[in-house]
Amino acid sequence: MRGLHHVEIWVPELDRDADSWGWLLARLGFDLTAEWPDGRTWEAGSAYVTLTSSPNLSSAVHDRRRPGVNHLAFRGGTRAEVDAVMTAAPAHGWQPLYQDRYPHAGGPDHYAGWLENPQGFKAEIVADSPS
Repeated sequence: MRGLHHVEIWVPELDRDADSWGWLLARLGFDLTAEWPDGRTWEAGSAYVTLTSSPNLSSAVHDRRRPGVNHLAFRGGTRAEVDAVMTAAPAHGWQPLYQDRYPHAGGPDHYAGWLENPQGFKAEIVADSPS
């Protein structure tokens, strides 16, 4: 089977950063499957996302505008489920982006919302179905 196996996100402060990521991942159907002093892993289907702190970090600041990964896009379910995530996100450390163009900032046929957490990580929540 082909596809994405996992994503590992390095963060400077695991406990702080795991709060916003943990909420978002759980809301999108990921289950917390592993915890250790320097990391957490959430799984959905055959893919997983790991958050970890590392002594090898070259900076304590994430900048999605530098070369590298800009954002992660997640399947968010129906349009109503995407709307619910977008509504609840600010209470969990995620701020909506492109609100003036929500939910079609990606074009008229693309129903999605974009979020950014206080550390500058960006996530896109995409509707899987038209209703």
